[in-house]
Amino acid sequence: MTAHRLILAALIGCHATAPAFASSEEAWETFRAEVEAACTALAPETGETVIEVNPFGSESYGAALLITTLPDGGADRYVCIYDKQAKTAELTAPFAPPAPITEAVAEPDGTIETETVPETEAHLLEGTN
Repeated sequence: MTAHRLILAALIGCHATAPAFASSEEAWETFRAEVEAACTALAPETGETVIEVNPFGSESYGAALLITTLPDGGADRYVCIYDKQAKTAELTAPFAPPAPITEAVAEPDGTIETETVPETEAHLLEGTN
């Protein structure tokens, strides 16, 4: 084979594999709709929930953030993880509130005391700005 034909064969081989690395906008829209549907099915039934689907996810998983407002005015935050291959989703337990919350708690004898709900362990990552 001449050098010209080898180069041509290599270029054709590279071009033939290129579609495996890219997806069409239509495919991404379908993926996002699948993630949203699977995660919406797992959303808590109480309160009002908003969902934000990560547009592409990772190589193996899709992800969505769900925030559910609670009757007391608080909010629970969840992460939904979608397995791209199995097409199944799982929902994490709610994250703790981002700051301590003090609540009034009635004791059995009728006295009212305050109780602090634990805060999240979230912290600023060093060197990320």
